[in-house]
Amino acid sequence: MYELIQVAPRTYYIQCPAKMGIWKLSDTEAVLIDSGNDKDAGRKVQKILEAQGWTLHSILNTHANADHNGGNALLQQRLHAPAYAPGIDAAITSHPILEPAFLYGGFPPKPLRNKFLLAQKSDCQVLTEEVLPKGLTMLPLPGHFFDMCGFGTEDGVWFLADCLSGANIVEKYHVNFIYDVAAYLETLDKVCTLEGRLFLPAHAEPVENIRPLAELNRNKVLEICGVLEELCREPLGFEEILQEVFAHYQLTMDFNQYVLVGSTIRSYLAYLLDQGRLSAEFSDCRLLWRRA
Repeated sequence: MYELIQVAPRTYYIQCPAKMGIWKLSDTEAVLIDSGNDKDAGRKVQKILEAQGWTLHSILNTHANADHNGGNALLQQRLHAPAYAPGIDAAITSHPILEPAFLYGGFPPKPLRNKFLLAQKSDCQVLTEEVLPKGLTMLPLPGHFFDMCGFGTEDGVWFLADCLSGANIVEKYHVNFIYDVAAYLETLDKVCTLEGRLFLPAHAEPVENIRPLAELNRNKVLEICGVLEELCREPLGFEEILQEVFAHYQLTMDFNQYVLVGSTIRSYLAYLLDQGRLSAEFSDCRLLWRRA
């Protein structure tokens, strides 16, 4: 774990739970793409950089989930590198309490204020084309999180963040986190048009052809839409729907899964309502969802 792997003349990645990328800006400078989950991940990144004789030019966070920006604080404290993230995700990285608060829909209780959902605060600026390091292309990948993006390198490698999950994750967890279902499906279409020598999703193995994995993820989204429509043959409230989803996919509920799956199911319900496939009604002070 935390092995540095070279995949192109100037492109590397760090094998870890949420793969990090490294773009070799020059013989002595490197750009880090995402920083891992916590200060331990940051320390391991620092050791890798020192072993190669590289200084850290900057940190580019693909989005503001804690497993992608949790190492920022330590690296900034020790190496004084600026961090950047796209749009809203820069604000969440700078104010990380926003992630668990958004997921919970209120002030997050203590069980949700953990390193998996709440990164250490770091100083993060909005990523723009003007500050993007030379040799990198920024690729908007909305859907999984607010303004998530990926990065392409000049030597043909694409870092795709969390826009795709590996087959093992899809089949184990089924309901992987999605913020905007419509945007997510459009992002899968976009990814299938990319040309490159290698594609690196954060939570899947590198592949030369990304289309089969994109199709697998798409099929799971469409499957979940069908499950929800079937569940809502009769009017159901959100908690009833969530209970049925957990039972259907044999998922184990805890605080983390409650907010991650729960927020995702709310996004699916919004998508199906916007599509005209579900209707929403208020009865006896309850919001009920019914198949249209």
